[in-house]
Amino acid sequence: QVQLVESGGGLVQPGGSLRLSCAASTNIANMNVMAWYRQTPGKQRDLVARIGSSRSTNYADSVKGRFTISKDNAKNIMYLQMNSLKAEDTAVYYCNAVRTVVVGPTAAIEKSEYWGQGTQVTVSS
Repeated sequence: QVQLVESGGGLVQPGGSLRLSCAASTNIANMNVMAWYRQTPGKQRDLVARIGSSRSTNYADSVKGRFTISKDNAKNIMYLQMNSLKAEDTAVYYCNAVRTVVVGPTAAIEKSEYWGQGTQVTVSS
């Protein structure tokens, strides 16, 4: 079973920075996509940023230009550098990983998805 463990959350003032880390118990180079999501109480979990196996990246409009997703395949760690933080960035941030493989004579696609336990980020003065 793949385990993802987030760290780096905490309390920061508006305009400040934090770097989140997601340590995986497996070789993340085998993951098709890794991503960061965030969730506030009573709301759905929303995509923040994702990075593909080729290191292509996508960001939510609300974080473009402020957040940067990256990964270190040698260390099996994914990062989220968050700059110019705003109060509305306050949320629990979750690490996500997806792996798809083609199996069997019918070439069926088998998808495996993993989540971390989340780390709280609070932006407040």
